[in-house]
Amino acid sequence: MNRRPDNSEWDIGHLRRAIEAAGVALWSWNVDTDAFEMDRRGYELWAVPDDVQLTFEILSAKIHPADRDRVRAAFYSTRATLGRYEIDYRILVGDDVRWISARGQGSDEGITDRCMTGIFLDVTGRKQAEESHELLAGEMSHRVKNLLAIASGLTTISSRSAASVEEMARQLTGRLTALGRAHDLVRPLAQGQGNAALLGDLFSVLLAPYDDDGAFAGRIRIAVPRVGVGERAATGLALVIHELATNSLKYGAFSVPEGTLDVSGTMSGDDVSITWTEHGGPKVEAPSKGDGYGSTMLRRTIEGHLAGNIEYEWAEDGLIARLLVSGERLSS
Repeated sequence: MNRRPDNSEWDIGHLRRAIEAAGVALWSWNVDTDAFEMDRRGYELWAVPDDVQLTFEILSAKIHPADRDRVRAAFYSTRATLGRYEIDYRILVGDDVRWISARGQGSDEGITDRCMTGIFLDVTGRKQAEESHELLAGEMSHRVKNLLAIASGLTTISSRSAASVEEMARQLTGRLTALGRAHDLVRPLAQGQGNAALLGDLFSVLLAPYDDDGAFAGRIRIAVPRVGVGERAATGLALVIHELATNSLKYGAFSVPEGTLDVSGTMSGDDVSITWTEHGGPKVEAPSKGDGYGSTMLRRTIEGHLAGNIEYEWAEDGLIARLLVSGERLSS
């Protein structure tokens, strides 16, 4: 019959294998001399040479500057804090940021040889997942708010020219259907489709819901080079166009009946230069508090996803946005 082993049967080898399997690093800190010791896993985690005589102050130099004072205060306060404690913070390993969770038992009670002990855990994966979830939640919130604003704006656009409730319903249904097609382009495309669309077609589909008289027959004019947009670039570029159109509907040319939009483009070597010019809208001004969430997402998409840049001119007659997009990225 199996019996529960007592602690004497758990030798150091068993414990060491269990600790290594859990990815745990052990540490001890002499509260009088500030000497700091770690096991092999600790030196690997902090990326410090194992022949260095460590102190807590020396180790603290690797803590992220934004967390350093908080961590120092937390460690020194553990001597007077009863019970278990846990603190998460960032350390710098070369150009990388690594998240560490330090855990231990507070207070001097029961302290041995004036040394406090605890463990380190690498929680980088968990922290990155949490940041990704927060970013996704923020993006989803932003998109939902934009969709509500778009639906309201498209209703207003449809009411301008409709002679009856039935005609307004038909126009609004058509615009919302076009908006659905546009959102299909914002989602990642399936593999193996080759070029997703021509550049002009991409603009046509995405901007069709905002035209009073049908795609490009009235207030929207498009003149861009005949170049293909690859399946990966289509998603990023669609996000950019969608964000600019949404802002125009909220604040710019699309918010008034007489507003118009010109989208023109030229080849700049191997790259594509695109100018988004709004006319006839309300007076626009540069944001006073820097980029909002949508503008930040737009800029990151252009710079990171499309290897380009965007510049704004807050002209009297309407916004002018100038985009330069990598031709190589555009075709990928």
